[in-house]
Amino acid sequence: MTNNKTVLILGATSDIGIAIAKKFASAKYDVQLAARDATQIQALKSDIEIRYEVACSTFSFDALQYASHAAFFEGLTPKPDITVCIFGVMYDEDDALNDFALAERMINTNYTGAVSILNIAAKYYMAQKQGAIIGISSVAGDRGRASKLIYGSSKAAFTAYLDGLRNKCFKDGVHVMTVKPGFVNTKMTEHMPLPKALTAEPALLADVLYKAFTKKKNTVYIKWMWRYIMLIIKNIPEFQFKKMKL
Repeated sequence: MTNNKTVLILGATSDIGIAIAKKFASAKYDVQLAARDATQIQALKSDIEIRYEVACSTFSFDALQYASHAAFFEGLTPKPDITVCIFGVMYDEDDALNDFALAERMINTNYTGAVSILNIAAKYYMAQKQGAIIGISSVAGDRGRASKLIYGSSKAAFTAYLDGLRNKCFKDGVHVMTVKPGFVNTKMTEHMPLPKALTAEPALLADVLYKAFTKKKNTVYIKWMWRYIMLIIKNIPEFQFKKMKL
């Protein structure tokens, strides 16, 4: 056991999760990697331990198995100083409209599962009067749009939850940060023709996130222009907005 602080990465098999884990490890945080299949993160564990000379452990965690979340968090030794919630899914919106099982999985992964585990982490941190939670939401949640009907609404709910959690936890010395990446070049988006100027690499996301965390920022857009793009979209009058293809 080291004297380092510890960060828990929920969703450690994702490209974003890997980048964030390495960023915190490079800052000498011990790392706890959590994923549905812990065997998939053994190579990452070894890499972090060797490359950054910090402690790294792996855990099985399923966002949809809500009843297991309390035991999962209780079993973490040591308890993390920071919990980063990264996991999420995004399916084709037409498929989700026609198959509620897909819509339900997006909603329950992106929102319900996140609320389940972060409620547990938040209660622990509030009792300790210290700690931090970082939630990866999305610019898609800033305004409901046809192209992101279910995904966007699930992220809008998650953003609102993080806003409320930040308000609830502040008096107890617990910081909650919301991250809105915009487009990120990952396996989840590799089939999409993303505009280069608006697309971040996972390593850039991790750098911006970490710097914002050290400054105790509340809401962070990874590429600055997204804040203004979404401000414009949010302020389009409804009579005009509903006719648009966005």
